[in-house]
Amino acid sequence: MQQRPDTAPSTQSASHNASAYAGRIVAGVSARATLLLIGIICLTVASLASLNLQLAQFASTDSMARMGKFIAELFSPDLTTAFLSKVLIASLETLAMSGIGTLLAVVFGLALALPASQKAAGPASAGVVGIVRALTKLLFNGLRSIPELVWAALLLIFAGLGPFAGTLALALHTTGVFGRLFSEAIENAPDHAAVALRSQGVSELRVFLYATLPTILPQLVSYSLYRWENNIRAAAVLGVVGAGGLGQMLAFHMGLFHMNETSTILLAMITLVMVVDGLSYLARQRLSA
Repeated sequence: MQQRPDTAPSTQSASHNASAYAGRIVAGVSARATLLLIGIICLTVASLASLNLQLAQFASTDSMARMGKFIAELFSPDLTTAFLSKVLIASLETLAMSGIGTLLAVVFGLALALPASQKAAGPASAGVVGIVRALTKLLFNGLRSIPELVWAALLLIFAGLGPFAGTLALALHTTGVFGRLFSEAIENAPDHAAVALRSQGVSELRVFLYATLPTILPQLVSYSLYRWENNIRAAAVLGVVGAGGLGQMLAFHMGLFHMNETSTILLAMITLVMVVDGLSYLARQRLSA
């Protein structure tokens, strides 16, 4: 009878090699993590050394006394009827700025997402269709790379002071964000229904309206509600450059060191953001249910 070869030594050798290989991987990862940690520490120390933070002056008795006075005045809001009515009007103005800006961004973002998406533009980028697609994506990058505050400062030149400039600033920046999100949603949408309609000779616009759009609509609404939450916060700050709303009141009263009025405006901002966040969260929960 032929004796079967003993495979135990080869098995042990393979196990030993695997253990050694795993050990080398762990050692390499540990070395890279150590170097990364040392690099972060060096950058932090260099940043602190270059900023001239003057921590001693910040923690001085005089600074603490002034900070205490500031906080005491800040926690004494102006609750007179006349000022509260002004704050209410500014809050509604801020809400309107964010709502209209988001709505305009939804319309233009969806319109521009069609030529930017690969499904609507056709196979990868040849000829005029490919050029239009590339230019549209470049436009999205440009619109969203400029912050709302910078857009508002630029638009004040021809739109003047007030909520119109703030609304346009929100619409322009958010159009860039929505264009990117909506075009990706269109590209990732299931295309079974779209293929069936195309096989029947249906036009591309009708294919989008009756096949693609119903599929991605909950996702688009969720994106829109989430960005509306962000635009509420942005609209409350845009007034700092004169774009209307609560931000404009905040910049005015803080510039004059009216801490009681500033406290009331800050409370109105916090309340407005909390209410909108809550409503948006409930709406998105219903959409996902």
